[in-house]
Amino acid sequence: MNANLLTEFERSANNGPAPAYLRLRRVLRENVEKGRLGPGQALPSERELAQQLDLSRVTVRKALAGLVEDGVLIQRRGAGTFVAERIVKPLSKMTSFTEDLRARGLNPRSVFLERSVGEVTPEEAMALNLSPGSLVVRLYRLRYAGEEPLAVERSAIPHSILRDPEQVVDSLYTVLDALGCRPVRALQRLRAVNLSTAQAKLLQLGAGSAALAVERRSFLPDGRVVEFTTSWYRGDAYDFVAELQGE
Repeated sequence: MNANLLTEFERSANNGPAPAYLRLRRVLRENVEKGRLGPGQALPSERELAQQLDLSRVTVRKALAGLVEDGVLIQRRGAGTFVAERIVKPLSKMTSFTEDLRARGLNPRSVFLERSVGEVTPEEAMALNLSPGSLVVRLYRLRYAGEEPLAVERSAIPHSILRDPEQVVDSLYTVLDALGCRPVRALQRLRAVNLSTAQAKLLQLGAGSAALAVERRSFLPDGRVVEFTTSWYRGDAYDFVAELQGE
């Protein structure tokens, strides 16, 4: 792998001017996405990478730090840097399920259990700041990585923003982006829960299995709420991470 990595890094200089740490980050990400670096695989040490690529350790450390922040890599104190085995979702970035999985070289897909238009419920009206009687598009999906079910997800989107639920084939955010309505910020609430019998069956787990329930309200630049989504993630497959800064 080291010889290939060196060759790819040298070739990356032909793709236009970019700082060395960004080029290395891109090369490592592509190796993960293409399966050359598999889940749980150890990377060479910072010193080895620096020597092999003729870079400073500061440059290598900066490249790795960005991939750790994105959840592509994990670092274990005293052990080194590894390709993430679990799905690690940074809470500091607004990304979709599809984007998260593709960034890790996984194949995201969805099975729709419901795609409909209906009158807003009291809970949806409060979350989306809609008046009683307003219409919403509802999406109820089972989200997969390849053949493995990872999450059950319910979404409500104002009908004034998304008219046809059939437009959403895979990524909701791709459709919202095409409509000029991709959210720019969100509020999220995480809770540890136990799956209901129905949810557990969908996720191929036992009833009462541990899960993470994530409730998200996403906003447009003008302050309108564009999405109200609740997702139930398998507790054995997902980690959520957040970077905290001291004063």
